[in-house]
Amino acid sequence: MTSRLPATRFMPIGKAHIEALIPHAGAMCLLDAVTEWDEDAIVCVTNTHRDPGNPLCRQGRLSAIHAFEYGAQAAAVHGGLCARTLGQTAPPGYLAALRDARWFVADLDSIAAPLQVTAHQLLNEAGRCIYAIQISAEGQTLAKARIIIVPQPVCSPLPLPGERSEVKAG
Repeated sequence: MTSRLPATRFMPIGKAHIEALIPHAGAMCLLDAVTEWDEDAIVCVTNTHRDPGNPLCRQGRLSAIHAFEYGAQAAAVHGGLCARTLGQTAPPGYLAALRDARWFVADLDSIAAPLQVTAHQLLNEAGRCIYAIQISAEGQTLAKARIIIVPQPVCSPLPLPGERSEVKAG
């Protein structure tokens, strides 16, 4: 993703608003702010990769593999913002696949600059989305991939013992 987003009419969005759009809160909300977005893409920034309290850290390190969670959260924020412009709420979804994943550093916590997290929507059909994500710092690409997000399945509760089930045999 090399093109910049066109100027948007939206003001920067802070962490509290991000937490209202995605299921992650507190330390698990990895993004600090949205700097720009439109109907096709979003750009977020964060410094949480250097926080020793980052819940993804293991033995004091934040592996570059976790860059993809940053990208997935940016895609989720984008979906939430787009739904809100239509007066709707984005349905819950989950990361179903990671494709063409590449990372160019070993750890994120050693990166001194803020991370720029970009998600560009390639497809949105019936709640199934494909995004190209890129995580960079000071113009250097740290990781990139394509992610596939699908709606969470709607599960019917199982009948309690003694209740009739509507399922008919044979």
